[in-house]
This record gives sequence, C-alpha cells and structure tokens, in this order.
Amino acid sequence: MLADQDVDAVAIEESYVGANARTALTVGQARGALLVACVNAGVPASQYPPATVKQTVGGWGRADKEQMQRMVAAILGLSAPPKSHHAADALAVAICHAMGSPLLARAGASR
Repeated sequence: MLADQDVDAVAIEESYVGANARTALTVGQARGALLVACVNAGVPASQYPPATVKQTVGGWGRADKEQMQRMVAAILGLSAPPKSHHAADALAVAICHAMGSPLLARAGASR
C-alpha cells in the first residue's frame, strides 16, 4: 500500500489513446486507482505528456523507444539500456519529474 512506503512523489505519463478502446479503458481505470491512492496517502502525483518526457530525456519530443532506452542508460550511468521498453518508459518519466520539478516549482506552474 502506498501509505506504508517512503514515497515522496508519484510521476506518471499521461495516457496515449490508441486504436484499442479496451486497453485505453483498462489503463484509464488503473491510472484512476493510482491517483485515488495518491490522494488518500497524501502523496503528490504529477502527470507528464509523452512528448514532454521525450523532450526532457531524449532531447526531441518525437524520440523513438530505442533512443529513449539509450538516453535513460546514459543519464543513469547504466552499463546497458533497460531491456524492456516499459522499464525505460518508467525510468524516463521519473527522470523527467526529477529534472523538471525544481523548475516548475520555481515558476509556480501547476502539475
């Protein structure tokens, strides 16, 4: 449970709505449950559009999966890129949050 952990913040990527409505619905439900858990635990949650994550981590808002894997490895000093695109995506969102949060807070932007 979220409240049992030492969680300072949660960062998630905004949903991409593709052609599969069933997948979009399932992902939306999971995101909703996560956001409710964050509110209940008093943990701030931030959401980032995919293009923002790609711009922040990959240097280009339309970076492909392989470029993101390589950039995540370079930024984190990993010996090899994450094998899973999902793992690379999750790490990229965390990097985006870590890199963007101080600037957003200073600018007074809402997340």
